Amino acid sequence: MEHDALSPPLSPEPFRGSNHAPLDPDTEADIVVVGAGPAGLATAASLVQRGHSPLVFERAQDVASSWRHHYERLHLHTVKSHSALPGMPFPDSAPRYVPRQGVVDYLSAYARRFGIHPELGAHVRAIEPRPGLAGAPWQVVLAGGRHISANHVVVATGANRRPLVPTLPGQDRFQGRVLHSRSYRNAAPFAGQRVLVVGIGNTGAEIALDLTEQGVRTALSVRSPVNIVRRDVLGRPTQLSSILLGKLPPALGNGLATLLRNLTVGDLGRYGLRTAPISPLRQLREQGKTPMIDVGTVARIQRGEIPVYPGIQALTSGGVRFTDGREHPFDTVLLATGYEAALSELFPFTALPLDERGMPQAVNGEGALEGLHFVGFDVRQPGGLLRSIAQQAVVVAERISARQAQPIRDRHGNGR
Repeated sequence: MEHDALSPPLSPEPFRGSNHAPLDPDTEADIVVVGAGPAGLATAASLVQRGHSPLVFERAQDVASSWRHHYERLHLHTVKSHSALPGMPFPDSAPRYVPRQGVVDYLSAYARRFGIHPELGAHVRAIEPRPGLAGAPWQVVLAGGRHISANHVVVATGANRRPLVPTLPGQDRFQGRVLHSRSYRNAAPFAGQRVLVVGIGNTGAEIALDLTEQGVRTALSVRSPVNIVRRDVLGRPTQLSSILLGKLPPALGNGLATLLRNLTVGDLGRYGLRTAPISPLRQLREQGKTPMIDVGTVARIQRGEIPVYPGIQALTSGGVRFTDGREHPFDTVLLATGYEAALSELFPFTALPLDERGMPQAVNGEGALEGLHFVGFDVRQPGGLLRSIAQQAVVVAERISARQAQPIRDRHGNGR
């Protein structure tokens, strides 16, 4: 019978420790990695390089599934030299800002390079403690009822596990379509339409640009102040500048980040965009909000090609009424409203120390959370998420290696 993740944890037979029989690959593992995106692959590879044989579960049918389904125009906003995972740089032939397909190809090659073969289509429903039992402290529960006891569980499911899809006032009256940006691939399905993109994070800004470049009438709805920075300033990537600024005393780093923003982007208030009252660097550190990295959207806004409206008051049958009272017709409302990690769902019996955005506050668990590890959730560090993932993967692999006080056997019964 399929295990219900909301029922009390089951009590399987005690885990066989490192000095006993070989691990049963169907029920036991030394290390389980949940997720085969960049974070899961980076951690698995870092473990492999240290002599471990992690068991990797991936819910989708491919590695790097999210990257395979991102919108086609997407490029990394961080330079390839600071976006590679541990042990393998991007190829020399790749451009400075690698396109979506290039990232997919790189991640696929990365998995092959380190012999990472995830169990695909493996839906992890819950991660449960095994209190009072000998051996492994954690149990991974998969759909279908399979249970895996493990010494270490690395959660690498990502900060974008579930789309945030708000219900807009009047949405039931709207005659057009309301879509989340996760559904967007390219501009072709929107030809001849009037599209409102809600939100001006990096996804919203770039989708609005993509639509406009393909001749689709596009507008933005932006209700809050925003930090905008150029991707490059005088040929220098802003990512590299942010890394340097992040090493300075906070007051100095924040002041220089504000000055750089003001000099390169300036006041866009007359175009409908209010500037955030704090620096991009401070907003990243304190709120986990990445600034909008401009790759051409601002110029289109300044030329009047992408009008900017305030927040939405309500949808009407044929369009949108904004908070300033204006109404305009639209055929599609595209919600670039972000995602959530939804980690609590994976831990029905464990209280995780999460921040206000639902992200783990530590990479390695302590105390009752010993043996749990989280990679790919720290979005507060300057330099981009892939750079942060590469650093965290190494930290976790070193922590797990340090905790292995005695030789243990891998899933195939081979000692190490």
